[in-house]
Amino acid sequence: MSNLPMDPKHPPALEGGMLWVAGIVLALANFVAVLNMTIANVTVPDIAGALGAGSSQGTWVITSYAVAEAITVPLTGWLAARFGAVRLFCISVFLFGAFSLLCGMSTSLGMLLGMRVLQGMAGGPLLALSQTLLLRIFPKEKSMQAMGLWVMTTLLAPVVGPVLGG
Repeated sequence: MSNLPMDPKHPPALEGGMLWVAGIVLALANFVAVLNMTIANVTVPDIAGALGAGSSQGTWVITSYAVAEAITVPLTGWLAARFGAVRLFCISVFLFGAFSLLCGMSTSLGMLLGMRVLQGMAGGPLLALSQTLLLRIFPKEKSMQAMGLWVMTTLLAPVVGPVLGG
């Protein structure tokens, strides 16, 4: 570590254990956003039945999340430039958790669909920013490890989703 004054625009890079803790947090955020695309697949008939809806109406539980997430992913670059990538990521994590809780507390199909849309809108930035922030915090020589961590969570989540949902 040098004795150079710290530049607030370029904080010192993370190292060692803190780097991996931050990497795992970012990867887990990506994991839950991808997981939510498939977690409800096997339980749609049960969810629809419990909320007094038909199975065909229940499929909107999956579709609403996926569409909202797909809409917000391309907007993430603009939002991150306007509000800051780390701030947007933190807000998205908080909102994703809050809307997940509200999904679990839904008493009607309409409420569940509304919460799934909002959850998907919060999940979109998690997908894009988790990868961006991983590449930002990891040194260049470890960027392949960072991408391996990100890809592993992206590929594992859709497999785990139906198992956890069931």
